[in-house]
Amino acid sequence: MREARIDLSAIRDNVAKIRRLVAPARVLAVVKANGYGHGLELAARAALEGGADQLGVADLAEALQLRAAGIDAPVLAWLHAPDADFDAAVDAGIEIGVSSREQLERAVGAVVHLKIDTGLSRNGIPPADWDAAVARAAELERTGVLRVRGVWSHLANAGARETERQRRRFEDAVAAARAAGLDPEVRHLAASEAAIAAPATRYDLVRIGIAMYGLPPAEDVDVAALGLRPAMELAASVAAVRRVPAGRASRTASCIAPSARRRSRSCLWATPTGCRAPRRARRRSRSAAAGIPSSAGSRWTSASSTWATRTWRSAIASWCGATPRPEHPPRRTGRPPPAQSATRSSRASARVCPGCRRERPRADDRRP
Repeated sequence: MREARIDLSAIRDNVAKIRRLVAPARVLAVVKANGYGHGLELAARAALEGGADQLGVADLAEALQLRAAGIDAPVLAWLHAPDADFDAAVDAGIEIGVSSREQLERAVGAVVHLKIDTGLSRNGIPPADWDAAVARAAELERTGVLRVRGVWSHLANAGARETERQRRRFEDAVAAARAAGLDPEVRHLAASEAAIAAPATRYDLVRIGIAMYGLPPAEDVDVAALGLRPAMELAASVAAVRRVPAGRASRTASCIAPSARRRSRSCLWATPTGCRAPRRARRRSRSAAAGIPSSAGSRWTSASSTWATRTWRSAIASWCGATPRPEHPPRRTGRPPPAQSATRSSRASARVCPGCRRERPRADDRRP
């Protein structure tokens, strides 16, 4: 009754398009969190086939899983528990993101990327400790304890002004590392959003995560205009249809219709894929509240919700005869486009619902 369909060719094509966009910078494909739900090994192989130069994961367990699957491409892991086994990472040839002096001392024999916290405040070496950290890293490199391959950071994606402030802090951090005697091979600051929208942040390498899977890293990034396409489709059959009188509160239809607020009756439907509608669709769209996800809901939600809403829209159209409205053209206002209600999408004619065999109310009857 439900399935997730993964299109690996979409991942390959998306990586290839991003690679051309950011050239001459290299591409690190992020496959953390089980490849954003697309499958760790599958996503990794597809990204490499698309031209990714390196893979990135959050923790060492994911990196070791890639090695166990026979993937020998360079892998960077950057989020470590206090008891993380760096020895296993060194043995497997995994590069280690270092975010503290303590991690630096433990990374014996490793290839490391030193992370400076430029403003995200998630992890990374604090600016106050940076000079001492790079001096110690240079000392360890001179004695052959480790090798510093990269210096990196992560943007907060809090607007162009903050991005520029972080970029300047990053430049200062790289200059301090070189002054200490380090010669980093790669500098990387940009993730998906900045790699697309802020060319000055690309440096030697960009880390591509959500955009690789065909989804926008920010509301004002039009991935379709870049030729990117979603790699996941979550499909489900309609399990039940109910006719609900006006004004009756209901949790039917997987919470998509919390109440029938209109004077007319509502035809509600249920699917076996979950119990909550996308929050943005519920808030912005009357059509989602009426049981037919809107174009805003499908455009601005997560991978599974995106394709579930599109699939559900087609399914409910076949059940109730509604005509789904085409999606709005892309807008660059930073806000999702306005959604048209489900009642307006089918005003042209009154149809009979196969679930209850009753005629749908005409447009004039549906207005409150």
